[in-house]
Amino acid sequence: MGSLVISDTYRTSLRDRPLSAIRIRAAAGNPLRGWLAADRLILPVALGRGGIKANKREGDGATPRGTFHPLRLWWRADRHPRPRTLLPVRAITPTDGWCEDPADRHYNQPVRLARDSGAGDRLRRDDHLYDFIIEIDQNTRPRIAGRGSAVFLHLARPQFAPTAGCVAMTRPAMLHLLTRIGPRTKIVIG
Repeated sequence: MGSLVISDTYRTSLRDRPLSAIRIRAAAGNPLRGWLAADRLILPVALGRGGIKANKREGDGATPRGTFHPLRLWWRADRHPRPRTLLPVRAITPTDGWCEDPADRHYNQPVRLARDSGAGDRLRRDDHLYDFIIEIDQNTRPRIAGRGSAVFLHLARPQFAPTAGCVAMTRPAMLHLLTRIGPRTKIVIG
């Protein structure tokens, strides 16, 4: 019998295929830090200041436990070239925001904000946390008031400081992940 030979072209095509799933878990002994694992990729991440919780509530700072899917990439076109990704892409404008008010009919949805408005979560920030945002389908179908909003994968603060409930990583890690994540990739947190 002959031996199985895997060509470099086949290996390359495997690397270029979308990931079927990524898993995000808290680090042992530190619920505010974690690891994102997919295939052979292992990335350090920051988690919400409330750790990972199954019963996510608005303002609790927790990263929600569950299985989600990426919906699209939001990115700062004024700061970075368009990244290579399999996700739908939208450039962030100065008026893009996210509704975090459970009493608003646009709760947990993108909204347009007046330039001088303090309402909502402004997506165009002075810091670099939201230079790349992977929007996920957390609390979308159905949207339930108070069950959490604006849960994204985005860039990390220095020293991986905790988030308000998102999953955050370094810019190189994000750019690498973007090349492999697609609309059907499962994001399993917990």
